[in-house]
Amino acid sequence: MRDQFHEQLDAVFADLAGICRKVEVAVGLASQALMTGDVALAEQVISGDLEIDREREQVEDSAFELLSLQQPVAGDLRTIVAALRMVSELERMGDLSVHVAKIARLRVPEIAVPEQVRPTMARMAEVAEDMVKRVASIITSRDVESAIALGRDDEEMDQLRRTSFAELLAPGWDHGVEAAVDIALLGRYYERIADHAVSVANRVVFVVTGENPASVA
Repeated sequence: MRDQFHEQLDAVFADLAGICRKVEVAVGLASQALMTGDVALAEQVISGDLEIDREREQVEDSAFELLSLQQPVAGDLRTIVAALRMVSELERMGDLSVHVAKIARLRVPEIAVPEQVRPTMARMAEVAEDMVKRVASIITSRDVESAIALGRDDEEMDQLRRTSFAELLAPGWDHGVEAAVDIALLGRYYERIADHAVSVANRVVFVVTGENPASVA
């Protein structure tokens, strides 16, 4: 019976990693739509979010079933509760990708990101996508060292966020209020994707060690 329980628990984590990979694709496509003004890609991200939502519901159903039927304790209970919190964060990352795609779609046929800030925004997109990719691997491997390293690497995203603010507040900004609002929102969306990625990685550390990352590092 316990072997079956742990197989089901492993299946929940496999589903979490699968959702994370879908989020990675969504981040990449939304960013591409943003930088190119490709409305078809933006629509693909927006419509594809329904699948992420459905898979979140399936993970929640599986986790609640394990809670009700198996009545886990100690480490197993910790793992199931963490999985429920992780799937919520992954869904939110998908929602943030949709927000990026909607800004891209809103500005078509123009490109939402002015040339002046494209390097910074492009790098934010790259960092966000890379962090989501690494989280999928962390969920699968439950690699504590990689999870802790991801938290340290989040500093680059924070610095990029500060840079984007400096650029849109610079005296030479001549792209208007609308573009400034877009850039402020986009910076926030990418920063939040990274924050959620770190939070998921931290939950993996907690599942494996029973401690928060600060005490493990």
